[in-house]
Amino acid sequence: MSGPADDAGAALRALYQADGGATSVSSSKVDAYAARPDYPAALLDALVETGVLASGAVIADVGAGTGRLTRALLQRGHAVVAVEPSDAMRAAADVQLGAMPGYRSAAGSAEATTLPDSSVDLVTAAQAFHWFDIDGARREFRRILKPHGQVALIWNDRWLSDPLQAALDELFGEFGGAKRAALLAAEDRSRVPLFFAAAPIREIAVPHAHRLDRAGLRALVFSRSYMPAAESPLGADVQRRVDAVFDRFADAGAVAVRYRTVAFTGSLA
Repeated sequence: MSGPADDAGAALRALYQADGGATSVSSSKVDAYAARPDYPAALLDALVETGVLASGAVIADVGAGTGRLTRALLQRGHAVVAVEPSDAMRAAADVQLGAMPGYRSAAGSAEATTLPDSSVDLVTAAQAFHWFDIDGARREFRRILKPHGQVALIWNDRWLSDPLQAALDELFGEFGGAKRAALLAAEDRSRVPLFFAAAPIREIAVPHAHRLDRAGLRALVFSRSYMPAAESPLGADVQRRVDAVFDRFADAGAVAVRYRTVAFTGSLA
């Protein structure tokens, strides 16, 4: 099933192998992930209204990271398994969410979740799809989904027409290098129809934003997998640039970072 559209995903994964793979790179970014945006209530409301997120649904949140989406789903009373290959990311999710009813985590990936057959009603993947092997993930999701189960692929897309995001994009372009270029190629969404194959796809989009102080904006920038480590010499240059962006756009000690949150939903039957 994979073809040229999936080549970008394979190229992205290969580019990170020299650094121990994407899982290793993500593990070094755990603290910075606290500055990542959450997922808006309006998106979850829309998933309910369209029948994707049913009452009492059991959910596998794949590539859960530190649990930003997982938390929102738990707060609505769902049982959620946070599937995450990075030990450090998963440990952070366990610390933050372990006391919440319905939560558990699993050391797994999109291609090998470790979950039982026909065990979940919905698979979510937030900000993670670009790492997936299309054939492997599709096969695994079909295995763990109950009959009539669905998948929701979710992104917080940066609103690039916003001046702050445009300034950050210039910074990412300067320091992100080949890894950023590969990531952008894998995120062009051409792989989404390939993943769902012939099944109908519904797109949902809602506006979103969060406010960050100076330290938060720094963390947000360094949370990107392609950005240099904050403690490196190049990282010091990045930090100075981020501070200049903050000073330019700050209001009352914080900046507003705007997004368009998008979900593509459908079945894999």
